[in-house]
Amino acid sequence: MAFDFLVPVSDKVLAFSEFLPPQSLGKNIYKHTKKKGLPVFANASVAIFGVLESRNAFEKKPGKLDTDGIRIQLYRLMMGNWNTSIIDIGDVEPGETVEDTYFVVKEIVAGLLEEKIIPIIIGATQDITFPTYRAFDGIKDMVNIVSIDSRFDFGEDEELISSESYMSKIITDKPNNLYNFSNLGYQSYFNAQEEIDLMERLFFDAYRLGEIASTISLAEPVLRNAHLVSLDMRSVRASEVGVFSNFSPNGFDGKEICAIARYAGISDKVAVFGIYEIENTPLSYQLTAQIIWYFIEGLSFRITEVPSSNDEDFTKFTVPTDAEELVFFKSHLTERWWVEVPSILPEHTKTNSIALLPCTQQDYLDACNQKIPERWLKAYKKGFN
Repeated sequence: MAFDFLVPVSDKVLAFSEFLPPQSLGKNIYKHTKKKGLPVFANASVAIFGVLESRNAFEKKPGKLDTDGIRIQLYRLMMGNWNTSIIDIGDVEPGETVEDTYFVVKEIVAGLLEEKIIPIIIGATQDITFPTYRAFDGIKDMVNIVSIDSRFDFGEDEELISSESYMSKIITDKPNNLYNFSNLGYQSYFNAQEEIDLMERLFFDAYRLGEIASTISLAEPVLRNAHLVSLDMRSVRASEVGVFSNFSPNGFDGKEICAIARYAGISDKVAVFGIYEIENTPLSYQLTAQIIWYFIEGLSFRITEVPSSNDEDFTKFTVPTDAEELVFFKSHLTERWWVEVPSILPEHTKTNSIALLPCTQQDYLDACNQKIPERWLKAYKKGFN
């Protein structure tokens, strides 16, 4: 079984957690230890594990990812007012081949998904997103991926899979279960025009760094529709992580990336959350730990909402435009918005139900001014192609 390949949490981290106050995460996380083995999965909401594989790094890593450093910073943080049960199942060491590592990660994530446990993956390189995507095989027909990244990670060679080309592998690999891909925080000078054009042709969503940083709430409806979230720490500015090699002076700051992580946690669809390209610096360990904290914080505020005109918790707005009649819903409970769109997804075509796309109040106001929201147009074209 794939869980047999997990290496327990180190004695160093366990010894550190012994001296923590009772309100700390370290005292409230059930850990995989040499002595007791894996923690009980029953009733667990979140499972944290590290993946030390880095052989497919686009730029070779100088050393192994120090997950002990990240755990020490995470464990010393205080618990929020949560009802979340957290387990730490240890690390996946590199296998004999990279494909062996991918197989183990895929099986572990699939096993956790079957148990309704959300994996939080601490990874050395972002190509680990590929096996986490493949873990949905047989569990979910179509998957929405959101990448928080300064690059789209499309490679020139379809056979190549690295931390900067894994999306090409996801798009071309069979069976193709990818329904939508969204990027948050891309920086134009890191992406060839051909890549930007490809995003448009495939009706994928891309939001520039400045667009999200100026209005961080724009990330919420994108993440609300995601099943898998992949966060590249190189989307964060270099000064925030204390690294100046292979990182950019531009990027999200610590507050912004934590807000995005919280939105990912709040989304009731997000089933896998991965943090990759983590560097071995004290600042990087602290920020990674705080990102995990904010994701779990968001998780504690999850509310499952299904808008309906028959539900008094929602208001339905019908907006006639020159091209289409758009139907919006607003929740009175959370003040979130949705818009109806056509769908090719099996759960809608089989039941003849309407697909609801998360959107913003600004999308509604734009429709009132006869401007069709860009996110609706892409979803419309995807539904009829």
